[in-house]
Amino acid sequence: MTRNTPVPLTDAHNRTVRYLRLSITDRCNLRCLYCRGAKDFSPVAHENVLRYEELARLIRVAATLGIDKVRLTGGEPLTRRGFFDFLDMARAAAPGTSLRLTTNGVLLPGNARRLAEAGVFGINISLDTLRPAKYREITGHDGFNAVRRGIDEAVSAGLCVKINAVALRGINEDDLPGFVALARDLPLDVRFIEFMPIGDFSAWNENLYWNATDILAKARRVAELVPETDAAGSAGPAKMWRLAGGAGRFGLITALSGHFCDSCNRLRVTSDGRLRTCLFSDKEYRLAGILRSDKLTDDTLRRVVALAIKNKPIGHELLLARQARAVCRKRMSAIGG
Repeated sequence: MTRNTPVPLTDAHNRTVRYLRLSITDRCNLRCLYCRGAKDFSPVAHENVLRYEELARLIRVAATLGIDKVRLTGGEPLTRRGFFDFLDMARAAAPGTSLRLTTNGVLLPGNARRLAEAGVFGINISLDTLRPAKYREITGHDGFNAVRRGIDEAVSAGLCVKINAVALRGINEDDLPGFVALARDLPLDVRFIEFMPIGDFSAWNENLYWNATDILAKARRVAELVPETDAAGSAGPAKMWRLAGGAGRFGLITALSGHFCDSCNRLRVTSDGRLRTCLFSDKEYRLAGILRSDKLTDDTLRRVVALAIKNKPIGHELLLARQARAVCRKRMSAIGG
């Protein structure tokens, strides 16, 4: 087998990893109630954030290990200076890798077509409400109109668009019919994600938890939903339904009520170079030192990643063991969403 032939990584539970979530920055222009509950937020020091050359190297090495999908996350990736230059670097580092982006959409207007031209295939847009006042309450920002324009521009640019809404009982329940209508009118996916207890300062509590069964029942009262088998795997962990007579789809990500750990195929790398194999685990493998060493090679990176994969846990077991408190000490923006 030649060095250029990808070697798929399979863990002890027979799960093959092909997907990397790579955090560009932990800085964000929003302060969403479920992500940054801590009053005092200290971002990663500038000198500790991976340089674009180091991120591109990670993407290149990941491709040699069979990882063919990379999602660029944050924080908010579009807040980092030089991001579009980095997209060119990333595409050159691994031409066969599918590049995706997760964004809150505030900076998307005027940039959606640039993303498509830079080789980005799909974009996930975090949006929890369709009401400007409620958006301000959730995010601390008056950016709703910009996000809404960004969605239209992303669809027009031909990007694969997915809208992710964190399901919050008593906060955005009334938005569900509007989201269903959005998926009926536009060729995009709207996905409601069960609120997860992530981070020591998370706002999670049982009163805010809106489970997938109740969400689906409410959605079925406003639309005819046709179950869809996603043979291509584009839905990831989501269970999807096509809207009868509509342009898009509706989905649920059942992180708590129906876990998908048995088929998890992803890794996460934080903006300061810490490899995490499970969203619910605090186990980290430090890559920054390897990337910045004059003596350590790509082979060293491969060996560390392979070791991490071998020890990749079943996250649902961690969740059950730690029900009384957050399952991951770091906030979502620090681990790449």
